[in-house]
Amino acid sequence: MEERRHAVRTNLDSKLMIKRLDGGHTDELSIEITDVSKSGVGFTCSSALDIGAVYESYLTIWTKEVIHAFLQIVRIELKGDVYFYGAHFVGMPEMDAARIETYQTVTEELQ
Repeated sequence: MEERRHAVRTNLDSKLMIKRLDGGHTDELSIEITDVSKSGVGFTCSSALDIGAVYESYLTIWTKEVIHAFLQIVRIELKGDVYFYGAHFVGMPEMDAARIETYQTVTEELQ
């Protein structure tokens, strides 16, 4: 698969709760994060989300802090009954992006 992310990806064991902002899907969904970078996140979900839609999210990071972020879906791939998504962070504060980048730096040093 062609690499599309502009920043380094890191695995992060976490869950993310999301809800659509424009009046579409309003239920909160639990999704499984597959990778995260300072510019976006990859995740799986059993529900169909809309490409281009923006969703509100709460990302729990390795320090157990919660980052409030907005995600715009840019890629969707269906494998069996699971959807694989790629999303960009929209308007993420630099401080939160720096937290993700710091985690990546520490993780790489330990490997």
